Order: sequence, then C-alpha cells, then structure tokens
Amino acid sequence: MARKKKLDFSDIATARKKLNLNQKDFWTRYGVTQSGGSRYESGRNIPKPLAILLWLHQSGKVTDKDLADAQK
Repeated sequence: MARKKKLDFSDIATARKKLNLNQKDFWTRYGVTQSGGSRYESGRNIPKPLAILLWLHQSGKVTDKDLADAQK
C-alpha cells in the first residue's frame, strides 16, 4: 500500500524568505492577499486548494509563468 505524502506548509515563511520575497510578492502569485498570507504564516490552516497549488508550484509541476498566466 502506498504511503500518503502529507502536504506540510508549517514553515512556509522560511520557504518564502529563502526565495528572498516579501509576503506581498510571494502570496500575490497564488491569488492571496498579503494579510491572508501573513495569517497562514502565523499558523492558520491553508485551504486544501491553495495547499495543492503551493505543492504543485514548489515541486515544479506549475511554473511561475503558469501562475502569472492564471492571474490574467
């Protein structure tokens, strides 16, 4: 039986900082306001659709261009 891989974004702020992005620039890519992103970074649960998008982007299955195109 395959082991389920849990989406873990408990340290999303560190991941964002490693990219040298402020909250506004990081979260806007995903359609989230800076204040919403701040709440997620402070421990509020990230909604599953957003968590999936974050995982797809961080794993390289969704590119920066894909995110930008989706915002248009």
